[in-house]
This record gives sequence, C-alpha cells and structure tokens, in this order.
Amino acid sequence: MRDYLAGEIAEDFSDGLLGRREALRRLGLLGLSVAAASSLLAACAEPAPSAPAPPAPPTGAAAPPGRGAGVRPGEEVRFAGPAGELRAAWAAPADGATRGGVLVLHENRGLTAHFYDLVGRLAGAGYAALCVDLLSAQGGTAALTDPAQAPATLAGKPAPALVGDLRAGLDELARRVPGHKLGALGFCFGGGLTWQLLQAGETRLAVAIPCYGPAPDQPDFSRAKTTAVLAVYAALDARVNASRERAENALRAAGLTYQVRTFDGADHAFFNDTGARYNATAAQQAYDAWLDWFGRYLR
Repeated sequence: MRDYLAGEIAEDFSDGLLGRREALRRLGLLGLSVAAASSLLAACAEPAPSAPAPPAPPTGAAAPPGRGAGVRPGEEVRFAGPAGELRAAWAAPADGATRGGVLVLHENRGLTAHFYDLVGRLAGAGYAALCVDLLSAQGGTAALTDPAQAPATLAGKPAPALVGDLRAGLDELARRVPGHKLGALGFCFGGGLTWQLLQAGETRLAVAIPCYGPAPDQPDFSRAKTTAVLAVYAALDARVNASRERAENALRAAGLTYQVRTFDGADHAFFNDTGARYNATAAQQAYDAWLDWFGRYLR
C-alpha cells in the first residue's frame, strides 16, 4: 500500500491540495528519497497556484447523506486486538432494532471525526457500525500531532497486521450484534483493505463495499465464497480505476455476486463531506446504493 499512499500525495499535489514543499515532506515520511520524491512530483501535471479550501455548501443545501435530526456521532470503545488494545468508533440503532453489523474501514488519515459521524449515520439507518482505529498502537489517530504521520505510519504496517486488526474488529462487532450478518464498507486506503479482507479469505462477510480502493496486484477472491460485493468507483479517479478491471475479473472468476458502480462527475474520496473532492450528488447516490445492497444481502 506504500506505493498507493505515495500516489495519493502526488495526486493531491497535482490537484493543488498540497504545495511542493509539503508534498516532498510527506513523501519523505513514507521513506522516499528526495530524488525519488522529486521525480514522482515532476511526473505530475502542473498544480493549481494554491490549494483550494473545501467548498462551502450553499445556503439551504441538503445535509450529507444519512445525517439528520436525531443522528448522533459514534462513541469511542476499546477491545482486545491481536497485538494490544484497539480503539474504535461505535454506534448502534437507538431503538435496538439492528438490521446487521457493518465494519467501516477508514481512509489513510485514520479515524477522524468524519468516521465517528459516519458510524452514527449508519446507525440511524438501522445498522450497528464499528470503525477500528488502525493507529491504535500509536495511541489512536487523535494522539498524532502531525496529520502526515497517519498515512506514513499506516504505510509501515504489514498488510497481515492490518487485516488482523480488522478481523478483531469483526470479532467485536459479532459480539455486539450476535446473530446478525456482517458487512464491510471501506474508503480509499480502507477500500483497498476491504479487497484485502476478501483476498485473505474472510468468510464472515455477507457484504463488502470497497469505495475507490485499489485492488491487490494479483487478486484472488475465491476464498470469500458467499460475500456479495458492491465495488464503488469515481469516474474521474483514473489512478484507482486502473485496478478496476482486474478486480472485476477476480470477482467473476470467484463466482461471487457483485456489481460495479462508477459515478459520473465524481473524483476520488467523493463521499467525504469534509474533503475538497466532496460531490454531494454522487455521495447521495452512493449512500442509497449501499443501503439497497445492505437491504438485499445483509438482513
């Protein structure tokens, strides 16, 4: 995943979301030499003059999908993981009428406020949701003083260790919602890890929804067996879309139930309403597609 994370920094530089000095610093944190980092940025398109702030929603604009009256962010919970205590954001339907359990996999920035908000939104739709902080060993995402430390630290973690923490999250989710089906919903880096869970043969997932996450280089999802996969892509996200064909070929070869959705006019990370690439129309459409998929395969 290190190459993927380096590509994200280069893409943010190309889009004007990071200045050259900051991009070089972050690539250095990932372990790239100055020469290698400079070459990577030189291959990018000329960036915008300055990084734009996330667009403010127009007056009267609809709230992000799933957020409304009575929907509250999740709370922090802690539980045992394979290498120590794990932290997570947790939320469950207020009325106790749980339709299923959803493991949410965060982006490369870690367990930010956006994901506390998202588990709450899913709970408002009837699904118990848990988002494991994959930076728990560092004291949790909130303990990092430099936001650039999050992707750099995640890049240094072996994939089996990350998958192990996520499997512990599934253990905890199953403990909290016994008797219910489980699903996974991942974004960017977390979308890539959703594919990794399938690659690792995680059979407890009735549903997997990787959102604009890179597929493994040689995907083999044959051990996933009964997982129904909704693969979400953004039409403008050429870097991640380069792995779409091999992901679909692997899904087909594994004989899994699947659907591939590509949202027109949307770019990478379009669902995150705290980011510069948020696309309200695509976010609502994707959210509706998730709930439809959950309704079909998670209940």
